[in-house]
Amino acid sequence: MRARILNNKLLLTVLFAVLAVLPFVTESRFLLSLLISVFILAVYAMSYDLLLGYTGIVSFGHAIFFGTGAYSVGIMLSRTKEPNLLVVALLLGVAIAVLIGILIGAVSLRVKDVYFSMITLALAELFFIVSEKWSSLTGGNDGITYIPVPAIFRERIAFYYFALVFLLVMYLFLRRVVDSPLGRTLQAIRENEHRVESLGYDVVKYKIVSLVISGIVASLAGGMWAVFQRYINTSVLGLDRTIDALLMTIVGGTGTLVGAIFGAGVVTFAHEWLSSLSSVHPIFERWLLFFGLVYIAIVMFFPKGILGTIKDKWMRS
Repeated sequence: MRARILNNKLLLTVLFAVLAVLPFVTESRFLLSLLISVFILAVYAMSYDLLLGYTGIVSFGHAIFFGTGAYSVGIMLSRTKEPNLLVVALLLGVAIAVLIGILIGAVSLRVKDVYFSMITLALAELFFIVSEKWSSLTGGNDGITYIPVPAIFRERIAFYYFALVFLLVMYLFLRRVVDSPLGRTLQAIRENEHRVESLGYDVVKYKIVSLVISGIVASLAGGMWAVFQRYINTSVLGLDRTIDALLMTIVGGTGTLVGAIFGAGVVTFAHEWLSSLSSVHPIFERWLLFFGLVYIAIVMFFPKGILGTIKDKWMRS
């Protein structure tokens, strides 16, 4: 077991080392931009993995946290015209995410399974509609068209390294959480909630803590997404954004964190590659159909996600 843990650490070290030297190997701004998207979305996917993979919570409202972080940054920086307030905007997003996490948890987590999922779906739609109708604050469907950001984030390579460090820090933070007594309790709740409850643990409180931590990380990812895009609209609160996190987590493998990173890369590159094929043949204009087929194939041949299935077979060998 110890050898496997060391091998996992070695694999991650090699992966981050390769990503660190990549800007010296290629001058492609497109590739660097795509990887920045992967890094930010990987953090978002890892936050969802804490809920789905480690706590056993299926939420259809995770985009609430992502969108909250994005709009906190977008609204504050665009209204004040002060890019140096970025840290304050990110902290504001975190504070709002904590509040929303506690409220959603207190209201929703007393019901279980599909009922909780339906409540989070309804709340997500509520936030989406509010952001769409409150155009004086959010810009409505047009969104916030220009977000001033600090000069360092306007330099692509500098932003690349910042996003890579952001991914690494968030991974280490979440790894520390899941390996802590709190994380072990969350995993026990995932496996057998009734037994954990019978041992005297307040399951609802632990789930709320998981939801709040997950919301904080998702909010930071949303804030970084706003900085990267320098433009946001209501899509950051849409159901599609939650489905993205769900797909990335499942494709990579739930309950692994690394799987969420891998899944973010697979989904993002597959999305870009398949959509670019529309210029090759008109049939690829329906690229979402082909993406669905790819997803079905992954679920069939890798039932625990790509990395999850590989890890399972490795553990049995």
